[in-house]
Amino acid sequence: MKLNVTSVTGEKSDISLGTDVFNVAYNEALLHEVISSYRTNGRSGNSAQLSRSDVSGGGAKPWRQKGTGRARAGTSNSPIWRSGGVTFASSKTNYHKKINRKVYKLALRIIFSELIRKDRLLAIDEIKIAPKTKELLSVMNTLGLENVLFVTDKFEQELYLASRNLVKVNVITVDKINPLILLQYSKICVTAKTVQLLEESLS
Repeated sequence: MKLNVTSVTGEKSDISLGTDVFNVAYNEALLHEVISSYRTNGRSGNSAQLSRSDVSGGGAKPWRQKGTGRARAGTSNSPIWRSGGVTFASSKTNYHKKINRKVYKLALRIIFSELIRKDRLLAIDEIKIAPKTKELLSVMNTLGLENVLFVTDKFEQELYLASRNLVKVNVITVDKINPLILLQYSKICVTAKTVQLLEESLS
């Protein structure tokens, strides 16, 4: 399997791809499970309240049981006291849903295979530009890119600085990819080195 590689000047070549990573059959049910689990795991839960056992202090009995003329009290953490605990305190909800590592990798292989089939994956040899937005826009116009995610093998500071003012452009390293971000952009632009790292990590 071949993938065309384009340089920033428009010259073309190709590289060989492993079919076990970039030619996987589409599985909608598996993708739905992985993406929904990934989004759910990003939830932090709702706000929580302190019950009487969570409030600090209150270890000693405020006053003796009898003889003071006041109502009996065993702790200052009681819900009827000021700054005491809440009677039926709400707790944080744990939304975590486990994703098996093999299933997660398979989902990424399916996504990359589908990106190739729909001609949404663009491979370039490398991106070496000055940290100027104008220069990056010129490269994007040459490659026909508008809404694009650049995936690099290592952090490229110049590319990051050139792209941070563009709303529809994002830059991440190959170790930061996830199923959700790959589906948010019309085009995914990867370097030739990134393709090699993807084959090593997803195979």
